[in-house]
Amino acid sequence: MAVAAAPGALGALGAGRVRLVAACCARLGPAAWAGGPAPRRGYSSEVKTEDELRVRHLEEENRGIVVLGINRAYGKNSLSKNLLKMLSKAVDALKSDKKVRTIIIRSEVPGIFCAGADLKERAKMHSSEVGPFVSKIRAVINDIANLPVPTIAAIDGLALGGGLELALACDIRVAASSAKMGLVETKLAIIPGGGGTQRLPRAIGMSLAKELIFSARVLDGQEAKAVGLISHVLEQNQEGDAAYRKALDLAREFLPQAYPSGRVCASPLSLQPMRSTSYGPVAMRVAKLAINQGMEVDLVTGLAIEEACYAQTISTKDRLEGLLAFKEKRPPRYKGE
Repeated sequence: MAVAAAPGALGALGAGRVRLVAACCARLGPAAWAGGPAPRRGYSSEVKTEDELRVRHLEEENRGIVVLGINRAYGKNSLSKNLLKMLSKAVDALKSDKKVRTIIIRSEVPGIFCAGADLKERAKMHSSEVGPFVSKIRAVINDIANLPVPTIAAIDGLALGGGLELALACDIRVAASSAKMGLVETKLAIIPGGGGTQRLPRAIGMSLAKELIFSARVLDGQEAKAVGLISHVLEQNQEGDAAYRKALDLAREFLPQAYPSGRVCASPLSLQPMRSTSYGPVAMRVAKLAINQGMEVDLVTGLAIEEACYAQTISTKDRLEGLLAFKEKRPPRYKGE
């Protein structure tokens, strides 16, 4: 892509936009999914109880959904060195797995999502170790934010400090009304270090984010919904997994097999009904990238990023399959190509 020379700052700005769009295109290329085929995995109900992170690849009608279940009850799911290592390993595997369509992050410990950093472990660290450890938390959370597929945080319990920062890195957050959420670090004479000072203002606005961080205030599910911190709030059920069930419902909507066979829904291109609707995995990845990149720049640059991202879908087999399926009035069979 070329830009005509322009005098002064305007020319520099134009060149900067070109670099941003070029970087966006580069992220859409094959390198984004490099690493070869991921190891074959299947859902198994037999999970070792000592595992702090349970990675479950769902099957049948939920095929394509992966659930990351935090399972560190004795530490209130706090972010320890070991849990971070397991999260990092899981994310590295998932980002190159083309079979993954949506990722849900949840807790398998009742009443707790994630209580933040493991302060007992932190207290044993030398001061020289603290900075690198917080940098590792930030890096893992950033890797989650940069996953190419939709991510959903199911908050069925306490999400404080790094736990809320983990949820903020997800594309969508759903919570039970009884859940508690807050960035409480200022009570410990520190500040959020896992991205909270940056992602919370982007989610709810600068003024309110400052108020919540300065006060270390904790919100329940209804309050979090009112300020726009979460998308959906549910009354908790007896099993304690209302948010997870809602997250699973949302994840199913993102699958290529979004609706049961035979369900009639309106076509986005006409007023004529058609059978079933499904969403191309390429389109999902590119849409996420366009939104994420566009939110960080001005509108003109954002529109250029959208144009570059749209261009990446034109030559895909999925786009042609979508048009053919629409013409033949049948559900499309997307392959992510």
